[in-house]
Amino acid sequence: MIIMAVDLGVARTGIAVSDKDEKFAFPKKVITEYNTEKLISKIIEEAKEYQAELIVVGLPKNMDGSLGERAKICTEIADKIREQGLIETVMYDERCTTMEAYNLLDMNETFGKKRKQTVDAVAATVILEGYLAFLKNKRLFDAQKETLDTFLSTKAITKDQYDKSLNGLKEKMNIE
Repeated sequence: MIIMAVDLGVARTGIAVSDKDEKFAFPKKVITEYNTEKLISKIIEEAKEYQAELIVVGLPKNMDGSLGERAKICTEIADKIREQGLIETVMYDERCTTMEAYNLLDMNETFGKKRKQTVDAVAATVILEGYLAFLKNKRLFDAQKETLDTFLSTKAITKDQYDKSLNGLKEKMNIE
């Protein structure tokens, strides 16, 4: 499935898209728009153009994990994209993605006007790469949990062994 990521900004919004196999993320464009309703329409148009089946919107959490005013605004915009575009939309933690985008641009010696024009698309790419890694990890967890479920149902392991293995798996894979 093609997944599109959105890094919402006050003036500029970055767009990135995955390949169908969900292995790679590519920066696509930056939308410059101050009007929220027009921005939502443009995001939906981009999703349709890229044939995205899922939109991942960056959730700007505070460093302590709490949600501030900007996170509330981003969530409201994501809800409107979902409602108006009829495209599944999820939120994904975007802490430090802009900083990582700047670091990537530094490594590629991208400065000045070009840097300002691309940083938001690169940040959207970082968000999408994180989400793709999350999906891969979740699928691996689900497969391993299914194996544990089979072992439990066939009485190959006890309920205590199952619980201990499952908790260890969750901890190892950083799944709640």
